[in-house]
Amino acid sequence: MSHNETTICALASSTGQGGIGIVRVSGARCIEIAKKMLGHVPKPRYAHYGSFFNQDGVEIDKGVALFFPAPNSFTGEDVLEFQGHGGILVMRSLLESAMALGSIAAEPGEFSKRAFLNGKMDLLQAEAVADLIDASSEQSARSALRSLSGEFSDQVNALTKALIELRVFVEATIDFSDEEIDFLNSEGVGLKVAHIKESIESILTSAEQGAILREGLTVVIAGKPNAGKSSLLNALTQRSSAIVTDIAGTTRDVLKETIHVNGMPLNIIDTAGLHVSEDKIEQEGIKRAHGEIERADVVLMVFDAQDKEPDLSILPAVVKDKPLLLIKNKVDLTSESTGMSKVNGRTQILLCAKRADGLDLLRQELSDIAGLSDTGEGVLLARKRHIVALESALKSIHSALEQLDNGASELVAEDLRQAGQSLGSITGEFSSDDLLGEIFSSFCIGK
Repeated sequence: MSHNETTICALASSTGQGGIGIVRVSGARCIEIAKKMLGHVPKPRYAHYGSFFNQDGVEIDKGVALFFPAPNSFTGEDVLEFQGHGGILVMRSLLESAMALGSIAAEPGEFSKRAFLNGKMDLLQAEAVADLIDASSEQSARSALRSLSGEFSDQVNALTKALIELRVFVEATIDFSDEEIDFLNSEGVGLKVAHIKESIESILTSAEQGAILREGLTVVIAGKPNAGKSSLLNALTQRSSAIVTDIAGTTRDVLKETIHVNGMPLNIIDTAGLHVSEDKIEQEGIKRAHGEIERADVVLMVFDAQDKEPDLSILPAVVKDKPLLLIKNKVDLTSESTGMSKVNGRTQILLCAKRADGLDLLRQELSDIAGLSDTGEGVLLARKRHIVALESALKSIHSALEQLDNGASELVAEDLRQAGQSLGSITGEFSSDDLLGEIFSSFCIGK
């Protein structure tokens, strides 16, 4: 049963000119629209070639039409697709005709939202549709496909089921709290809760890696002027993104580029040289550099090999809580070899950015920091809200274990209930209209 009586339509292919364009219609008026625009209702799930007409019976185009009756469609409603020539005028005419016959323009993500509301997929799978479209690497595409096929959902649903069964048992024992028998300990409830805790921790680890795979690591290049920061950016991106000269202070603003390492996006940010300056423009650049360092996942402290050691005092205090790699650059000037070492407990990489020597060591170290394997197998492509929900569930489970030690059965049951509700919010079992609006508004129109 559809949750919406309106019929929606949208361009389901890319905007602009192309060989083929697709207009998708979903809702109760699909049959009526098919009769007007095709002259008949196509046989379900068969491709029909013929003319497309507007609301006045004027031929617009010739192409292929597909009809998917409810509930056996993507949205769970009647769905009609027009696959015609991908001209801008043709697609616009098809959309205008569908709207003139009773449909309205779809909102971003409205087809996927209807699929979720009509029980065709859960919220995780709906989000995976958008993630698969946005995937920028093979790894992220494979991970999104696993979520779309239900792998992430199955793990969450299995945990939710275990929590419900355990909570039902705990609540049942509350009526026997005056008895001498300790049902909770006798039935190994503590071990079961501990097992659930381990399972949530495992999923959370995978989800955190998936968030990195989806959103990437933000890597900020910092250091004194003329240390070779811009040369390092150019070497990593393999193009002249930043101006490189022998004049100190060439970079005065923030430069941002994105590359991929082992399928992981790296958002690399080159910043102004950190030093004391009376120049107002340089001061603003240094202020912006500090802001980027505060938001960074990883900081690369670049220094000239001729300086022997880096001056960490130029970095803001917040850097002590972040992964910091020491990049000893220009080793060609000191006749040192590229390589890795430890300096006061920190990883130091010796390289020559100008010649692109030693960059593989840096790429591998960044990949190791992210915790991603070369294949990314088992990683669940996740969003921030998934991680927050898993962390909330884990917090409730930790509380349940504490209450078990204190013998507070009622509080154990409540903690288990809250943990289950947190997990349910991931798949959409418990979700507000505001959350759904926020999630689907980020989708492209036509999905």
